[in-house]
Amino acid sequence: MEHARAAVLPQQPRGNDKVKNEAQRRNRRVLGDIGNNLEAGRIVEGKPPVQISRPITRSFHAQLLAKAQQAQAEKNHVNPVLPVVEDKKRGPAKKAAVVVAPKKAIEKPKSETVVVISSDERVKDKPVNQCKPVDGPSRKEVKTLTSILTARSKAMAGGVNIKPKEKIVDFDSADVNDELAVVEYIDDLYQFYKLTEDDSRVNDYMESQPDINPKMRSILIDWLVEVHRKFELMPETFYLTVNIIDRYLSKKIVSRRELQLVGISSMVIASKYEEIWAPQVNDFVCLSDYAYTGDQILLMEKAILGKLEWYLTVPTPYVFLSRYIKASVSPGEEVKNMVFFLAELGIMHYPTTTRYSPSLIAAAAVYAARCTLNKAPFWTETLKHHTGFSEEQLRDCAKLLVGFHLKAAESNLQAVYRKFSKPEHGAVALFTPAKSFQSSSSS
Repeated sequence: MEHARAAVLPQQPRGNDKVKNEAQRRNRRVLGDIGNNLEAGRIVEGKPPVQISRPITRSFHAQLLAKAQQAQAEKNHVNPVLPVVEDKKRGPAKKAAVVVAPKKAIEKPKSETVVVISSDERVKDKPVNQCKPVDGPSRKEVKTLTSILTARSKAMAGGVNIKPKEKIVDFDSADVNDELAVVEYIDDLYQFYKLTEDDSRVNDYMESQPDINPKMRSILIDWLVEVHRKFELMPETFYLTVNIIDRYLSKKIVSRRELQLVGISSMVIASKYEEIWAPQVNDFVCLSDYAYTGDQILLMEKAILGKLEWYLTVPTPYVFLSRYIKASVSPGEEVKNMVFFLAELGIMHYPTTTRYSPSLIAAAAVYAARCTLNKAPFWTETLKHHTGFSEEQLRDCAKLLVGFHLKAAESNLQAVYRKFSKPEHGAVALFTPAKSFQSSSSS
């Protein structure tokens, strides 16, 4: 109840405050826009700039920008030039004087987040990037990773333009719908052929044959070319016949008198293996001018099969020829005939079959044929991919084949030359041999 009765007394002034501020109170006036009274370039050292979150005018924004530039100039020891700030209320402002910044490190202030509100009055905007410090450091050119790698590649290449790698042609795509072409397994098949071709390859066996020599073998093969053409047999039959003869002679000593019998029986075996309608034994008796009887031919056939252990499924040069000709990509009949001509000349001569594998003979025949017919490029990336041989690996064998072609017209063994001189085989034997190999072949 005592608090309720207490009277509220007005607070009495203390001291002479009323008298002291009386003159200042009379001289007070309304404050103007405080943004226009800020002194340019006023920054309290040691304190971060006040974060402004209220809307500001364009002129005030220009002044804040000048402050940030001055601070940057002080750090870089550059004399900044403050821009002219124009205020419509006070009229055009005077140009700021050049301020010499003290040479001491000042911590770079953090960038301010400024919200600019466009004025109702039409004021031409001045790009911010025009307010640059005088004599400031120029911007360094930045190199990209792409430009660096390109420069290094040119340096490694030595300024030489590298030709793009030739593409490998997929010539099997045309036979996708042909079930007999077995496109899905064709690459695996020829890899297997190349792995097993050495099993049926013969070495130099003439030293173990006292009664025959390489020349007799060539005469026998030349005669079998005529027999093969007379019966119109498949090319596979001829190549398998030569393979059977060489393998048997490498395992069994044969007299000169029995050499022709070995050749006839070998062709009988090959015909039964490759042909649909094989010639009769009596037909071979007639072609041999009755030098042997039918029983002798059959007995020799049995002896050969026993010696070879009935191993007849071998990769002959023809197996690779058919594939490598196709890898030439649209070779034409002229190229095909030239390839078979050079291949038959090659296997007719003893050194070819003992020095080189069947796949290399086939590849060299294709290479020599393209050189003879001037089919550039002589050896493509597609041929290199499918044969597995480079151009350099084929040159020695190709020289040998071109040498046989060069001497074929004057040779005593004319069966192959006559066969490929006829129009039905394109008369390719009459073509001029490859000039790039002639000098080395003749020597």
